[in-house]
Amino acid sequence: MAAMNEAAHPVAASVLRGLKGHCPACGRGQLFWKYLKVNGRCEVCDHDLSRYPADDGPAYLTILLTGHLIVAPMLIFPIIWQANPIYSLPLIMGALAAITLTALPRIKGGWIGLMYALGVRDTDGPLHTADAAD
Repeated sequence: MAAMNEAAHPVAASVLRGLKGHCPACGRGQLFWKYLKVNGRCEVCDHDLSRYPADDGPAYLTILLTGHLIVAPMLIFPIIWQANPIYSLPLIMGALAAITLTALPRIKGGWIGLMYALGVRDTDGPLHTADAAD
């Protein structure tokens, strides 16, 4: 029952802190020490940041966002897919790369903030898998 009380963190504030790349607990420390590498501990509040699983969730959300922002307009506006590929392909690929590389660390930070707010840890994996039923 202690784990349920521990998950009483504000979801919106935690997610917004993560989206900004800050510690979801205090909002002041840096969440990442490299592009997508999460700091082990917050340098301000000493909160253990490595215990929140990000796994594939941020990648799925990034693909969903990119698909809606780039691929959907390609299908809607015929000028894009009727244009000469020599001109349109570099523009489309550049836009895909820019949006993906910009969105991925922010989405991962928001995901970690959500995991913090919900109290989900990397040690909770067996509780959320089908293997636990066996």
